[in-house]
Amino acid sequence: MNRAEFNQFCATFQAAEHVVQWGNSDVWKAGGKLFAVCGWADGDDAFTFKAGEIAYEVLQSRPGVRPAPYLASRGMKWLQQYADDGLTDEELRDCITLSYQMVTAGLSKKKRVELGIPDPVSNT
Repeated sequence: MNRAEFNQFCATFQAAEHVVQWGNSDVWKAGGKLFAVCGWADGDDAFTFKAGEIAYEVLQSRPGVRPAPYLASRGMKWLQQYADDGLTDEELRDCITLSYQMVTAGLSKKKRVELGIPDPVSNT
């Protein structure tokens, strides 16, 4: 996945907002909450996303994937794909989708309704 494909994909999410910040990084938010970032690692695109507990532990052992600089150092479960040998494009899209779902699930019901974001799917 390249930066243009990343931005095109992130734009498909309901109420997704794009801003450029942090040294020209493409930052994607929903309801004001961060769900994905494309910045640079050694001059190459690097993709950062929120991960669940298990995914955080498992995926960081993959080549090209590491705990996200800054975010993970503060105890948050965020990962960064920084090299092409990391996740496939499909896996990266799945991780970004899950990141969006986790972030929007944390929004109040009122805020989700206001933004047109569906209620989180219950696993029960």
